[in-house]
Amino acid sequence: MHVTVTGATGTVGTRLVGRLLARGDRVTVLSRDADRARAALGGAVEAFAWDPASGPPPAAALEGRDAVVNLAGEPVFQRWTAAAKPRIEASRWTTTRHLVDGLAAAADGPRTLVSGSASGIYGDRGDVVVREDAPAADDFLGRLARVWEQEARRAEEHGVRVALVRTGMVLDADGGALPVIARPVRLFAGAWLGSGRQWVPWIHVDDHVGILLAALDADGFSGPVNASAPEPATNKALTKAIGRTLRRPVLAGAPAPLLRAILGEQAALVLDSCRMVPDRAGELGYAFAHPTLDGALRDLLGR
Repeated sequence: MHVTVTGATGTVGTRLVGRLLARGDRVTVLSRDADRARAALGGAVEAFAWDPASGPPPAAALEGRDAVVNLAGEPVFQRWTAAAKPRIEASRWTTTRHLVDGLAAAADGPRTLVSGSASGIYGDRGDVVVREDAPAADDFLGRLARVWEQEARRAEEHGVRVALVRTGMVLDADGGALPVIARPVRLFAGAWLGSGRQWVPWIHVDDHVGILLAALDADGFSGPVNASAPEPATNKALTKAIGRTLRRPVLAGAPAPLLRAILGEQAALVLDSCRMVPDRAGELGYAFAHPTLDGALRDLLGR
């Protein structure tokens, strides 16, 4: 298979490219800085420069390819200022719109698009079990993911199979949220957030990449696919599990009003509850390498 990847130099993208190359696939990457991407990913990849704001990618990066994995997007873990929100939106909406325009115009172009999305589409759902048929929330994260998915699904009009991978908290020892949470725990200052009763849809990075690969390979992966472990955990349970793995106590919580005062609207990232489960991945036969929280944390933090 010949796959084009956006967001290839990020934590997940780097691992995905490595897995694709290891199994013998050819990889093309689209990056604002093609030379930097080649240096980061190695000479086995073909890299094309692309500014997503300027228009569709170069036709040569899409023609003759079998599939595209779209992982581009500015991090949402930043202050949601009046300037930041449009940047976060454009990094998903405009990028995906121009990518799909490129797919539509490409001769002998890809027939599969695996596009990123997020558990934030569901909003704050309390204790309700959240499956792929749940509606989108009408808040910043919900609208962000909903429009992102709409832009990706335009590719279906051109005969492209589209899988929308709605990702929870990706646990990785080297990036993302886990090192941020683990650092104060190591210093005996760990705390769950708010009441700690809010559900966190976590997934080990290896399984996140595994679901992306499964979505590339299997035609049954189309439409929304929840990318989270079969056993979601509350924020308190997650933080305490990190403490167990690091042999540190976690005895208290950080009050929700304090978090809202510090983070503002962005507090939704840590206080909203989403008991998301991977129904479609299970129905399609995906077998999780790290289905339990304690096992995933031992693998990531017990090295």
